[in-house]
Amino acid sequence: MIRIKRVYDAPGKDDGERILVDRLWPRGMTREGAHIDSWIKEIGPSTELRKWFGHDPARWDEFQKRYERELNDPERQSVLRDLAARSRRGVVTLVFGARDELHNNAMVLKHLIDGIARRVA
Repeated sequence: MIRIKRVYDAPGKDDGERILVDRLWPRGMTREGAHIDSWIKEIGPSTELRKWFGHDPARWDEFQKRYERELNDPERQSVLRDLAARSRRGVVTLVFGARDELHNNAMVLKHLIDGIARRVA
């Protein structure tokens, strides 16, 4: 099971494996305070895409398309398949720093990972 959660929200006992999926470390957050098990920064959107998007909901649809294109890279596809396999074994929480809980890279990743997990199952 894949869940998503803001890094600034308190960790929960049902979070399972907590993985930070942003390219940049969250502002004002210490490593201890983040309570993450791993940080996969290479799966975050490129600097150019992140800056272009600017968390503007009007750009959300196009951001998803561009981000999915970035994630088609074979190395990133391997990471997505690994995350799908982990999610079949237990709960994986994708942790992100954005304020907007509906328009962020973790939402795109969750959708893609869930799709991979369904195809493999």
